[in-house]
Amino acid sequence: MKKSPAGGTRIWTSLDFDRDGKQHDWLRLPFSTDQSAYGVVPIPIVCIKNGEGPTALLIAGNHGDEYEGQVALAKLARQVKPGDVRGRIVILPALNYPAVAAGRRVSPLDEGNLNRLFPGAPDGGPTQMIAHFVHSVLLGMADLVIDLHSGGRSLSYLPCCLIRSGSTAEETSRLVELMNVFGAPIGSISDGAGGGGATTLSASAQALGVPALTTELGGGGTLSGSGEAIASEGLHRILKHMGILPKAQTKPSPPVRLMRVNGRGAFTYAHMHGIFEPAAEIGDTVIAGQCAGVIYPVENPCTPVTEIRFSQSGLVACRRAPALTAQGDCLFKLLTDVEAA
Repeated sequence: MKKSPAGGTRIWTSLDFDRDGKQHDWLRLPFSTDQSAYGVVPIPIVCIKNGEGPTALLIAGNHGDEYEGQVALAKLARQVKPGDVRGRIVILPALNYPAVAAGRRVSPLDEGNLNRLFPGAPDGGPTQMIAHFVHSVLLGMADLVIDLHSGGRSLSYLPCCLIRSGSTAEETSRLVELMNVFGAPIGSISDGAGGGGATTLSASAQALGVPALTTELGGGGTLSGSGEAIASEGLHRILKHMGILPKAQTKPSPPVRLMRVNGRGAFTYAHMHGIFEPAAEIGDTVIAGQCAGVIYPVENPCTPVTEIRFSQSGLVACRRAPALTAQGDCLFKLLTDVEAA
């Protein structure tokens, strides 16, 4: 079992990661304000350890408005007893606590998007400090990290599990194996080239050689019961597979449809500000050139509407949830099947 590294962080906790038993504490993030000169931001953390074995780092609330993972990890933290465990489970159900408390994707303290700020900085803003603690301390003791996401307020998502392509075929094969064990209906492989792919938690884990799974389990700022169930069942299967919860009662993994993001053309964006009327639902199969929807301008009702078209064919994995949209907003993401070798 890996020992907890120091990491040079300013965040601290009284929790002892190397002690057997079940501990609950806070990570204390220093944050000095007018009303609290020596204040800290409390980030809840649970460590359940029993003897030697692998360590699973389980995270939700990386984005504060994504709820399925937060609930699944809260249930797990309550249910698991030290005697159930062989090794260690570290649980952070509200990693970006300021964003979670505000119900926002980004932190109200510094407008930081945690999953675009890895590996962080020990003396940066609050969100950078959280990223740095995960990178320098928590990932250093982990044999696997699972980062549970949903679409948040702006997107509705098909439930899926995501991985980054490994640096070797063997690494990718291992990640695909774990994705199949997790058992979300869709398994998505990305090369990490899009958007902020190089500065995510999964990119940080990959740089340190830690296998990482990410999920998308719902969205629209709601709590999907089916998405939460996928998270809970997948977590138990993974922990049993790793030998951390050897006696867990689990259902067999359902079939996983292996898919990938086919470059930047997989994303469809708004060309103007207005009200978006979609012409496709999540789960639909679409073809290149097909109408994706229209945008109605709000400034002048006599202005012609703007028609949006898909630039490639594929499965609609996610769709923008709010109708009001602005130029540059992502409206759809498509996935395509991975061809069998």
